[in-house]
Parts: sequence; C-alpha cells; structure tokens
Amino acid sequence: MDIIGTVAQVVAPVFLLAAIGFAWIKAGYEYRIEFVTTLAMTLSVPCLIFVALMESEVDPIALKSTFLASVVAYAAVTVVFYVMIKLLKLEMRSFLAPLIFGNTGNLGLPLALFAFGEEGLGHAVIIFAVMAVYSFSVGVWMVSGGGSPLKAIKEPLVWATVLGAIFMVMGWRTPEWLTNSINLVGQIAIPIMLITLGVALARLRAPTLGRAFVLSLVKYAICIGVAVVVGLWFELGPVAFAVLVVQIATPVAVTSYLLAQKYGADADEVAGLVVASTLLSIAILPLILGFLMA
Repeated sequence: MDIIGTVAQVVAPVFLLAAIGFAWIKAGYEYRIEFVTTLAMTLSVPCLIFVALMESEVDPIALKSTFLASVVAYAAVTVVFYVMIKLLKLEMRSFLAPLIFGNTGNLGLPLALFAFGEEGLGHAVIIFAVMAVYSFSVGVWMVSGGGSPLKAIKEPLVWATVLGAIFMVMGWRTPEWLTNSINLVGQIAIPIMLITLGVALARLRAPTLGRAFVLSLVKYAICIGVAVVVGLWFELGPVAFAVLVVQIATPVAVTSYLLAQKYGADADEVAGLVVASTLLSIAILPLILGFLMA
C-alpha cells in the first residue's frame, strides 16, 4: 500500500496540472500556446537544464553513462519503428517521428523530479536534451522530408546543455544572484509545460482512435523493452535506470502534432497517437513507476 501511495503522490501533481490546462480551454479562456511554448523552449527550459546540470551532485561519469545509454536507446527504437512501419506499410513521414519521440519535457522531467528528486532530474535533463537535439534535427528531417539536421545547433537548450555540462565538470558556479535569477526562470518550466500539455490535448481533434491505441500500446512495449535492455547493458545505477525507462516510455509528444501540421504530414493520425498514448499513460506510467520504485 505504501508504494501505491508514493506513486500516487508522484503522478497526481503531473496529471492535475495537465487537467487544469484542459479545463481552462474547455471553460473558454484564452491560452496562447505558441507564445507559451516558445517562452518555455527558448528561455525557461534552457535555464532549468543549465542550473540542474551546474548544481547536480550526480557523478559526471554516471551522467556520461546516461547520455550514452539514451543515445543508444533512441537509435534502437528508431531502427525498430522504421522496420515496423515498413512492414505495416504506413506513411513514414506521419508515423516514424511520433513513435520515436516521447513527451520527455512536459511529462518526463516532472515525473523524474517528483519520483527521484534532484538526482533524477539531473539524469532526466540529459535524456531530454538528447531527445530534443535528435527531434529538432533528424526528427524534423523525418517529418518534412528534407532540410538540414544541423538546425538543432541554433536551439538554446542545446547550448544550455553544453554550458551546464562544462560548469558541472569544471566545478564552476555562477554568482549567487545570477544563479537565483536563472533558477527562478527555470522553475516556471515544469508547471507551465504541464498546463500547456493539457491545453494542447483539449484542442486536438482526432477523428479515429482505434489504430492509434494499438500503435500506442506497441510503442510502450517496444520503448520499455529497449530501455530496460539498454539500461542493463550499460549497468546504470538504480535512479539512472529508472529515469531512462520512464523517459523513453513517455507518450507521444504534442510537438509531433505541431510538426505534422507544419510540414504537411497526416496531422489527424498524429493527433490520434498523442491522445491515445497520453490516455494510456495515466495507467501505464504509474505501473512503471510502481515497479521501478518497489
């Protein structure tokens, strides 16, 4: 019973804040999702990543293992989903990127923080950074069918990760007044991302969900399996292992839907994946956390 209560305390704030965003839209209030998302991804999340890495007390060698494990895990799920989509004769542009990239920011970071504390957040931001760079480069190329993968270099969160890692390894610290200011900006990232997740879900229109639920279940099975195998292979510590599994297994990111709309992929199919996988996460993520925290 204790583990059930612990898991409930972890997931309740996550889904409650998302529910607030959902209810906000349903009540008819305005929410400028493009502005909020831009604010989070260009300012708040980079600040969160930088401070989390700079102040991380996790052994840099352990974070290096997490980095390598996440790279291998994403490479593995890419290959598996590519083969699966080919066999099922689905449209590659519409299905590959959404199945690969989970909601490691809006959902994964809060879960890691609430479940495993600052140590968990340190590992989570590494995995989130790997996913973000991969998503904004190769992921955009997958959806658009072209373009330069090097555009990820322009993303602030990439530079925040690099600088944070340098400060962590060198043992450097920004002045306290600056650290407090950056930290304050970073603290808005998690609640605002969760509320925005709820807003985005409230606005999605998915005409059919049958295939989306089946593909979402397959996504969870493959992602969990790959993360477990990779985590064991790299011999990650308990917290790093748990965070890797949770992050890789997060539901389809809302950004996948936005990219599908922008680049002319099948946005309705992607919306179905976002809705189905997020609804399933209400049951699946607590089960994963319960197993990992037992």
